[in-house]
Parts: sequence; C-alpha cells; structure tokens
Amino acid sequence: MIRRPPRSTQGVSSAASDVYKRQIDKHKVVLSIMDFKFIGGSMGSAVGEKIAKSIKLALEKSCPLIIVCQSGGARMQEGELSLMQLTKISTHLSNFSKKSCLYISVLTYPTTGGVTASFGMQADVTIAEPKALIGFAGQRVIKQTTSQDLPEGFQTSEFLMEKGFVDLIVDRNSLKDKLINILSVLK
Repeated sequence: MIRRPPRSTQGVSSAASDVYKRQIDKHKVVLSIMDFKFIGGSMGSAVGEKIAKSIKLALEKSCPLIIVCQSGGARMQEGELSLMQLTKISTHLSNFSKKSCLYISVLTYPTTGGVTASFGMQADVTIAEPKALIGFAGQRVIKQTTSQDLPEGFQTSEFLMEKGFVDLIVDRNSLKDKLINILSVLK
C-alpha cells in the first residue's frame, strides 16, 4: 500500500489532489493522487493545473508518472474552466507519451465522468481496484439515452477488464508490489 506522507512533507498540496516525487522500492516516480473526500474528487482548475504540473515534473525528471484517480468527474460549478482541464491534461499526456515516458493510471472507487473519459484511460498501464465503479455517465442516463438494457455490472473494473479497457485488477494491499514489478519491467 502506498501511504500518504505527513502533511509537512507532502510537496505540492491542495484539497482535491496531491503531487509527490517519491521512490517506490528503487524506482523514482511522480505520484499524483486525487482525493475523493474533497468535493467528490471533482476536477477543477486547481486540480487540473496540479496534474498538468505533475506530468511536466515527471518529464523533467525522466521518471514514470502514476496518477491515482478517484473522482466524480469535472467540477461543474466551474463550468468550462473545469472541462478545459481535461483537454489540457490529455495534451500534456500526449507530449509525455511522445517522449516514451511511462504513465500508469490507478482507477479506484469511484472514477467517473470526464476523469475516466480523459486521463484515467490514457495510460500505458491501467490498473483498477476490485469492484471499482468506473464509467463516464451514470447507468440511468446511459439507459435513457440508448433505450437499451445494460449488462449487469457494466461499470465495474471486472467488466472493463473483460472488454480490454483495464489491464490489471489489483487490491490496494498488493498495489505497491505490483507497481514495483511493472516499474522493473517497463522502465
């Protein structure tokens, strides 16, 4: 398990997202963690800027980027500004990818809305925790829009792995070891 360091040693910090430059085993990484406890982990301008800066930092330090997603999506009370963050982050990730840098996304319960539709699913390796709710829109909205019955559990990590959207399902207690293994092989 990756534990959050004490507040005094965190590096860049805000209420809905934190960024750390750390080592996992012997591997230097930039770790960006979204915090669902603050307004449902919603992504507004400040969160978008912090994640964009974490991508720049990982590029500058030539180390892998790990983003732990836990979000209800874009912060609607910020209007277009929050939606623009999704594009900004996707653009930075595209540049990051062009430099052959490793990006690992960890999707936790819940990861929904624009976060899923953008940077949550753009990783080289996408890891989800077991039984995580992962999706863009809610089941009711999708059913009303498509006028179709939806498969049972279609917004779970297990269903998404079966369909090829998720690479691995890893419980939090095993996450550190799995990340070490991935970093050892792909870095």
